Amino acid sequence: MSGEWPELSFEVWADTYATLHMWTQIVGKVCLALTPRSNHYWNIAFQVGASGLITPVMPYGDRSFSVIFNFLEDNLEIHCSDGGLRRLKLEPMSVATFYRRFKVELRSMGIEVKIWPMPVEIPNPIRFTDDEMHASYNDDQVRAWWRAMLAMKPVMEEFRCEFVGKCSPVHFFWGSFDLAVTRFSGHRAPPKPEMGDMYAEAYSHEVISHGFWPGSGPVHEAAFYAYAVPEPAGFATASIEPSAAYYHSELHEYILPYEAVRTASSPEATLLAFLRTTYNAGADLGNWDRKELERWRWARTSKSEAS
Repeated sequence: MSGEWPELSFEVWADTYATLHMWTQIVGKVCLALTPRSNHYWNIAFQVGASGLITPVMPYGDRSFSVIFNFLEDNLEIHCSDGGLRRLKLEPMSVATFYRRFKVELRSMGIEVKIWPMPVEIPNPIRFTDDEMHASYNDDQVRAWWRAMLAMKPVMEEFRCEFVGKCSPVHFFWGSFDLAVTRFSGHRAPPKPEMGDMYAEAYSHEVISHGFWPGSGPVHEAAFYAYAVPEPAGFATASIEPSAAYYHSELHEYILPYEAVRTASSPEATLLAFLRTTYNAGADLGNWDRKELERWRWARTSKSEAS
């Protein structure tokens, strides 16, 4: 594996990031409205593809359709099983304008979908219909972010394939705007009803989750993350690789700056070390049945490499 690891600057593309985040939520909410609910909301996640981000196939009457954020050609494409195709140019426009234009294109294909026009998982949300604040789109910055995900996805897929227990795909969540892969121990997690329905569904069982996002909250840089729910005692002080990784006490997550991976002599090996050592720590401290959950090829060496 040797992908392109472009430079990413949170400050440079913060406005485009905020706008694109809302655009993906608008499309994602259509997927939420039309697809059967699977565990942990896996039915609404996008895939990183060869031209951009791709929704799952969505049924509508006797037809099906999917939506592609084509970052190579800067188009939003709506592909229908009856041969219908609509394109919406990705260019600087407000979230409210994108919302209206996307709805018009769907309607022109005979697709009427009602969604809740309120963003999720962000502070101070603005209704899509009213958001004239976020209106940036820099195609070079978007392509750099997408190509970075293309480079890291094979590494995350390799990591995923070392596990034979329940595990999510490597997929993109538009709510939190992150590329994620999550492993499950097979045991239920202690319920936390005070956290709300979405948290209850996402963390109904013990998990160790890994992913990448362009920066948010207290981390103002692109970074990889790792966390365990519930977090076992000692996880925050475990021995983790590489040395650039650190435990963020506010987020309760390990953070590895993307820049440390990008500039390493082997970005792939550096990222894989982070994924493996954080998983090893969480699984060992959480008493996961690793012999049953991991491929024997990897299980024979994992403990020695983590020490």
